[in-house]
Amino acid sequence: MENLAHTTLPIHELLQRRWSPRAFSEKLIDPETLTRLFEAARWSPSWRNDQPWRFIVATRGNETEFQKMFACLKPGNQHWAGKAAALVAVVTKLQYGHHEEPNPTTYYDAGQAIAHLTVEAMNNDLYVHQMGGVDRPKIREIYGIPAEYNPIVVIAIGYLGQIEDLAEDIQQRERRERVRKPLDEIVFSGEWENPADLAD
Repeated sequence: MENLAHTTLPIHELLQRRWSPRAFSEKLIDPETLTRLFEAARWSPSWRNDQPWRFIVATRGNETEFQKMFACLKPGNQHWAGKAAALVAVVTKLQYGHHEEPNPTTYYDAGQAIAHLTVEAMNNDLYVHQMGGVDRPKIREIYGIPAEYNPIVVIAIGYLGQIEDLAEDIQQRERRERVRKPLDEIVFSGEWENPADLAD
């Protein structure tokens, strides 16, 4: 199943194909391919090149570690995420470098790293589903994450599976048309909420 974005103008094919499926196959990811995704994340930009993101990886090739991460998901995500080839907790550092100074772009920077990872995943026929429905205190406790770092999300990574393998209510969600706000609601010029005329 594909779920292409219906864009108003052409965009890169990898970005048009990118979506967040819940139907994953049970095929495992070979270590080199998985490493390639994190290499892409490593080279994403960050404020002062601080690179505040950290990743905790659990693959289905190591069932004990996979179940440990799986237990950190909220029940709604556990219904489908168990077939993913890997579950990855995304964690970010709250202070800049070795200073006490707060990092004002830490979440932005971590998001950029995941965006880079996601595009590289699509380039390898892999899909990424980001989950906010996670037990963050549990992630912190289980993995011994220090106070200066904050768990954000867990992402599921894997090859596309069969939508028919999902529960009926989840199948319906998967078949919904993808929608986004129009550009004039998100791109401004001159003053707040004044749509930018990008043709000028």
